Amino acid sequence: MGTVGISLPEAVQTIRGRAGTKVTLTLLREGEVEPIVVEMVRKELNVPTLILTYVGEGGSIVHIRLLKFGGETESEWQKAVKEISRKGEVTAVILDVRNNPGGYLQGAVDVASEFLKTGLVVVSEERSDGTKNDFKVERIGQLINTPLVVLVNGGSASASEILAGAVKDARGAKLVGEKTFGKGTIQEPLQLEGGSGLHITIARWLTPSGFWVNEKGLTPDFVVEDDPDTAADEQLNKAIELLK
Repeated sequence: MGTVGISLPEAVQTIRGRAGTKVTLTLLREGEVEPIVVEMVRKELNVPTLILTYVGEGGSIVHIRLLKFGGETESEWQKAVKEISRKGEVTAVILDVRNNPGGYLQGAVDVASEFLKTGLVVVSEERSDGTKNDFKVERIGQLINTPLVVLVNGGSASASEILAGAVKDARGAKLVGEKTFGKGTIQEPLQLEGGSGLHITIARWLTPSGFWVNEKGLTPDFVVEDDPDTAADEQLNKAIELLK
């Protein structure tokens, strides 16, 4: 996808607008000579950051799929925890960060804090000058004593790896699935003239045990490959088996 006479960020900014208003797009598809004019009505985009379901015998295991770590993750997470508490029959939790590309570091810290004791280190930020900043659990988690398994794969990156590494190191939670992506750096965006930009690496992050995942990733305790030729979720089934 490309733009003509305007940068992609400028095009995105122009297309966005108040829900209910209209925008007209002129599109040129590959192989076509004449452009296509499309009028669209803007709508509010509400993509959830997590999906909660119940699995296992009698639905006693809660399966929480975390899709990303965004600005709304904390509020959605708190709603999920309240629902789990109301159900009252949950015996274990499966945290699913497969294909979760990451996002806000604080989101990973907030979720990890639900499973770890107050004062424990979730992740350490180490800068180029050797200084370290520890992100610790600062509240009382509601699921500290609940058995936990984490599902990961090659699409689990950055904040997903922070969460998985924290609960693995700090409370011995088992990881199931495939090796994670391996992104252990912290970057800041820098906007440049002309609509371009850079992401500058300012630090690296370490798990509580001091492990740097960069380019290595986290290796699951139980390596289970996903078979694309079957409808079954082998990784989820393994997690349920471990939690019985």
